Amino acid sequence: MSLFQNKNVKPMLIKNKQPAFNDENWIYELKLDGCRCIAYLDINETDLRNKRDLSLIQKFPELVDINKLISKRCILDGELIILRNGVPDFYELQRRTLLADPFKIRLAAAQLPASFVAYDCLFIDDRDITKLPLMERKECLNSALRLEDSRIAISRYIEKNGIGLYQLAEERQLEGVVAKRKDSLYFQGKRSSDWIKFKRLLDDDYIVVGYIRKQDNRYSLILAKYKSGNFIYKGHVTAGVTIETIRNMPTIKKAPFTLLPVGNDEAVWTKPLVCTIEYMPNTKKVLREAVFKGIRTDIDIIDVE
Repeated sequence: MSLFQNKNVKPMLIKNKQPAFNDENWIYELKLDGCRCIAYLDINETDLRNKRDLSLIQKFPELVDINKLISKRCILDGELIILRNGVPDFYELQRRTLLADPFKIRLAAAQLPASFVAYDCLFIDDRDITKLPLMERKECLNSALRLEDSRIAISRYIEKNGIGLYQLAEERQLEGVVAKRKDSLYFQGKRSSDWIKFKRLLDDDYIVVGYIRKQDNRYSLILAKYKSGNFIYKGHVTAGVTIETIRNMPTIKKAPFTLLPVGNDEAVWTKPLVCTIEYMPNTKKVLREAVFKGIRTDIDIIDVE
């Protein structure tokens, strides 16, 4: 069976994150804040699958006819996004994927329609082209799409000036940039150093008030802010937390919150400590892709609002 008939493509993944650079052997694309998606498109059907190979088309009915805009049967790799005020809104996309009621899904699709932005072509005209260099696959991508509209588009890229594009992403408060080696091949399910991301991250101070032990001997810190004499629950962070981090936290018996936040029944409460958290900026004032960077002793708890 062909790659198209099997419909089990595993997206190639980015291995490294590093500061922006310029190199004539690489191209640079904006990193869109959405959901990685593989699109199987032929004359009769649109089939969208996420990284876990689960079908998405029922959640995004506004995209059911994008197959009519292609010139040849193809498999496209890209990003599913929802724009709000011209900027990808990950939380609206996430909210849509959690909806189950068909009426609510149709209503959401009418209010904030999704788009599929393609940046790679893996199969076209009954040919598996994953072993062609990236720039040849880009040419195939251009030939696969007969017409672009608000529902499906091709990701634009620039050459040489990765630093400039990253600076633009920072100015527009976008997620970042992906750099791709021009001669890179496509290896399904593999993390490749031929694709590199320049991500725009922020950091802020939070108060650690406890931790939860998770599976595989991992720990999740419970975070808070301090306002008007009260601790305000702000979520958890797991990435960057080590056993040594936990060992250096004095424990106490009482929770710092008047009402225990949901999901913290098994928490071990600690003496409040200020820490720095690095995270992906967003419009919802919540921590996303948070990473624990370390405890701070130069800031008082009452100043962490």
